[in-house]
Amino acid sequence: MVLASAQRSTPAQIATHVGCSVQTVRNALHACAQREVACLTEQSSVPHTVEPVLDAAKRACVQGLGHQSPRTFGKPRSTGTLSFLAAVCCDVGLSPQPLSAPTLRDALLRLGAHWKRAQHWRTSPDPASVRNNTVATD
Repeated sequence: MVLASAQRSTPAQIATHVGCSVQTVRNALHACAQREVACLTEQSSVPHTVEPVLDAAKRACVQGLGHQSPRTFGKPRSTGTLSFLAAVCCDVGLSPQPLSAPTLRDALLRLGAHWKRAQHWRTSPDPASVRNNTVATD
């Protein structure tokens, strides 16, 4: 990359020849300009800072969404899964794209909640069933 750059090849031409992205070429040339030969040693690929995808306010919203029936969101299903919750988070605007199940599991763990299994939501068209389900018996 460095030799091709010295021969006045553009990053796009170098990327095509090497088989990587243009940004990778730019990053490599920038590192070489800053650190010279030391840039050739292998570095850690771990990010220097890691921020959660969902901040505290969004995590609280996710927890609230998880306690609702999927039918509330117009979904024809009776079980709530992490994949379903990821789609709903995207639909309501908590994330620009659907999140992965591990990301949601991490968000729930940060709240102190645990996702154990899909929850079944049963609703009945009978108004008496709601009343019967909410009455406490001794």
